[in-house]
Amino acid sequence: MPAEQKADIRAFFDEATFTVTYLVRDPATDAAAIVDPVLDYDPKSGKITTASADRLLAAIRESGAKVEWILETHAHADHLSAAQYLKAKTGAKIGIGADIGKVQKIFGELFGQNAPSDGREFDALFADGDRIPLGQNHFEVLATPGHTPACISYRIDDAVFVGDTLFMPDYGTARTDFPGGDARTLYHSIKRLLSFPPETRLFMCHDYKAPGRDTYAWESSVAEERARNVHMHDGV
Repeated sequence: MPAEQKADIRAFFDEATFTVTYLVRDPATDAAAIVDPVLDYDPKSGKITTASADRLLAAIRESGAKVEWILETHAHADHLSAAQYLKAKTGAKIGIGADIGKVQKIFGELFGQNAPSDGREFDALFADGDRIPLGQNHFEVLATPGHTPACISYRIDDAVFVGDTLFMPDYGTARTDFPGGDARTLYHSIKRLLSFPPETRLFMCHDYKAPGRDTYAWESSVAEERARNVHMHDGV
């Protein structure tokens, strides 16, 4: 099979948290990665369920994908991660940005907890420029902090999974008011993403349907963001 064949990307949208989980598969080998998996949580009852993760697992079985990685773009404040559950089901390794310890330390101090802040809960800590093998393909790790100090994006072929750094053009960019967030840092991270070729596809972690739009959407491009992003278009 030609080495230049692009990875297959499937999106799974969780409307309760407006979050998108991605299954990325190398067609040549069926090696696969999951990006930003969702664990269902009902704040009214306090109950946790695995319905979204189980639907993802069913799709994985149907496709014949062999999950090797569970990749987090950052520590999420608006939903729980199903990474540990999916690791138990698939044997895949969990990876996140190498600076996750900074986030753990900030939130540990904020909530008065003396928990470890070295990322030991994860199997791999990725630094900018790292390559993550996926069959005959690979992800490139891009440090894109600002929303949190540890945010990273994953680039494969002409696709980049941007986490909360960017949203659809009509919604804008990430918030920076969480502890450790920084608008100046986020600005430079977004400029880096928008320096890629115009046809580069950008896959969002969330969509909230901007005013005037009736459908959810989670795929944009560098060209579209540079032309129409309400916060970070060309000229800002």
